[in-house]
Amino acid sequence: MSLSRPAPAKINLGLHVLRKRSDGYHDVETVYHRIGWQDTVSVEAADGLSMTCSDPDLPTGDDNLCLQAARRLAAAFDVDRGAAIHLEKTLPVGAGLGGGSSDAAATLRLLTERWGLEADDDTLMNLAAQIGSDVPFFLWDEPAAYATGRGEALESICTADGTPFRLDATIVLAVPPVGMATPEAYAMVVPDDVDRPALKPLVASGDLGRWRSELVNDFTEPIADRYPAVDAARNVLHQQGADYVSLSGSGSAVYGLFTSPRQAQAARQTADREGYRTWLGTA
Repeated sequence: MSLSRPAPAKINLGLHVLRKRSDGYHDVETVYHRIGWQDTVSVEAADGLSMTCSDPDLPTGDDNLCLQAARRLAAAFDVDRGAAIHLEKTLPVGAGLGGGSSDAAATLRLLTERWGLEADDDTLMNLAAQIGSDVPFFLWDEPAAYATGRGEALESICTADGTPFRLDATIVLAVPPVGMATPEAYAMVVPDDVDRPALKPLVASGDLGRWRSELVNDFTEPIADRYPAVDAARNVLHQQGADYVSLSGSGSAVYGLFTSPRQAQAARQTADREGYRTWLGTA
């Protein structure tokens, strides 16, 4: 019997690259937020560990995060059984949407169930952090999280009344035909940890006017400067009346937040005509 699980994308609400660390990573500050665009991961019983993917261009060897997740989980619990993993790939690669990390997190959850493991959340979170900096977020129960460290240290983010923060807007994603490797993106950014606005309360305010003037992703300008298609995607969403526009993560995807669903639909149609890969939905 096959087990399957959705692997949703995320966007970043602000992203500050603060400083270079001695281990080669960077300290960052960001807010992750899940959205409705997703891959699907499934697993079946098998003699060994293997992986297939609907996208023939996506490597399915040992470098794939799903297989890395499976091997780390098996090693941690001394599992001698296998699994056949299949990834139905929908999310674009190198777009800053966390697709590979989400796929890995879904694999951890599925194989914990398939193999009947008694794995608590702390154990899975520790394994996730070893796989990738934003993998732990995709095991997080709430729709959003404030993240520090290299992105793996998570805290709840709540509104003024104490409820978990959730975006109240229609999201339009425009993805240019540009894939960004994370090391390439970080090489473009000059770290800055001086006089940065307090990101957690800024995002929790939900004030899109403040966001337009204060909420910044440090990767946006250098990536848009190097890749005209990214800058053009920003311009399309601005011209169509988005209330807030930003790059997601360190990738090429640009998102716009719209308080008007009708404007959002028109923006998506325009971005489609311009040749971008698009998605419209809610968080």
